[in-house]
Amino acid sequence: MTTIIASTNRPDSYTLKIAQYYQRQLLNLGHSAEILSLTDLPEGIIHPAMYEKQKLGSFEILQKKVTGTDKFLFIIPEYNGSFPGILKVFVDALRYPESFYGKKAALVGVSNGRYGNIRGIDHFTGVCHYLNMDVLPLKLHIPYIQKELDENGNFFKEDTLKFTSMQIERFAAF
Repeated sequence: MTTIIASTNRPDSYTLKIAQYYQRQLLNLGHSAEILSLTDLPEGIIHPAMYEKQKLGSFEILQKKVTGTDKFLFIIPEYNGSFPGILKVFVDALRYPESFYGKKAALVGVSNGRYGNIRGIDHFTGVCHYLNMDVLPLKLHIPYIQKELDENGNFFKEDTLKFTSMQIERFAAF
C-alpha cells in the first residue's frame, strides 16, 4: 500500500492539493494511493505519555494505516526553514521500528518562497535515514507554490510537469 502524507495540519493547504495531484497521477499509472492528511490527527495527540505505550485510542487507526504501508510519499511545506513540527510529532507518536523501518519514501518540498523547502527536505531525509527508510534519490523542491497550480489543482508549468512526472514514474517503480 502507498500512503501520501500531506505533512501539515493547516486546513485547505497547498500541501493537500499537491497530495491530491500526486494521488491522481499515481492512479493514472495504475497505482492506488491513500492520502493521510495531518489535519486528521486526533486532538490531544501531544500528551505526556505519547512516547510510552499509552496512545490515544483514536490514534490506533492511523498507526494501523502506517504499519500497513510499504511506500510513503511525503509532501512537506516549509515551516521556519524546515519541516512542520506536527510532522515530527506524528513520526514520534508512531511505534518504532515497525512504522517505517525498511520502507520506501519519496519527498516533495514546497514553499511560497524561492527555495521549495530545500532545507526541510534535507532535514527530513535525515529523519528518514534514522528510521531506516529507503529514500528515492529524486527529491523535488517546488518554490512559489501559489503560482504552480491551476484552478483544478493541476501543475501547468513545463518544468514542474516534467520533474513531477519523472518523480511519480520513478516512485511507482521504486
